[in-house]
Amino acid sequence: MRTFSKPIVVVSKCLEFDACRYNGDVISDPIVKSLMPYVRFIPICPEVEIGLGTPRETIRIVEEKQSGMQRLVQPSTGEDVTDRMQQFAERFLGSLPDVDGFLLKNRSPSCGTRDVKIYAGSNKSPSNGKGSGLFGGKVIERFGHLAVEEEGRLKNFTLREHFFTKLFTITEFKVLKSQPTMKRLVQFHADQKYLFMAYNQTKLKEMGRIVANHEKRPVADVFAAYEQALYALLKRAARYTSNINVCQHIFGYFKDSLKKEEKEHFLSLLQKYQEKKIPLSSVLTLLRSWAIRFEEQYLLRQTYFEPYPEALVEITDSGKGRDY
Repeated sequence: MRTFSKPIVVVSKCLEFDACRYNGDVISDPIVKSLMPYVRFIPICPEVEIGLGTPRETIRIVEEKQSGMQRLVQPSTGEDVTDRMQQFAERFLGSLPDVDGFLLKNRSPSCGTRDVKIYAGSNKSPSNGKGSGLFGGKVIERFGHLAVEEEGRLKNFTLREHFFTKLFTITEFKVLKSQPTMKRLVQFHADQKYLFMAYNQTKLKEMGRIVANHEKRPVADVFAAYEQALYALLKRAARYTSNINVCQHIFGYFKDSLKKEEKEHFLSLLQKYQEKKIPLSSVLTLLRSWAIRFEEQYLLRQTYFEPYPEALVEITDSGKGRDY
């Protein structure tokens, strides 16, 4: 079992922390709840922070026809709270410690990072598109390279695995960066080999060249270059085809030592993963058990087997069948 440092995550306060939603509700969210032992949360409700109170009249994003500018307004009162929200977002985000991620309320005109309805007018007007909320948009601008997600999307286990993997990998690198040595960076990169291979083989090779440091650059410069490459590598979820390739690669360590039935079982699991019937963790559990059995120490160091705390593994899915 790996030990994990606690990521710092900004979370919408209405998710498990406070009854501050516009209708006075607190939202029960199993993912936020499951993360509590492993994450240091910073809860925030931008709408309450700018003085809208709880409960409150709803707000919406309205796009001005002439200028194309988007304003945050309260239809029932006609109040425009755009400037207050923008000022709060700049002030709050600028005051944060070195955070690792954000977990925000989806479709919220303040916190949403995508799929927020943009309206043509403040009263009984149709929506004419989708975008980000005012606070959520500022988060993406400033921290889009970190692990940023909306709670609704995390019902999809592919997105959830990516969010957790990105969050805990970034945190581990930041801990490493706090005491930077080339020896530790070489070990970190070696331990991440198969995880990074699943995400982007081209970037993996580029990061390998950075670590090799043939130009004899200062340690600080090497870490800075490696960090930027890491964010680029983790930008998108690993494709399932890449995961299949990595699993087959790892399987190659054992195939000459396994019984026919064991090989068939592995290939059956891999097929189910390909068909999106089971999460990747189900396949990795089997491969890891073989690494233990055959004492493959190099494999046992690979974070690919446990990129985030095992207790967070879930097989439930939204059932929407969407590829994001």
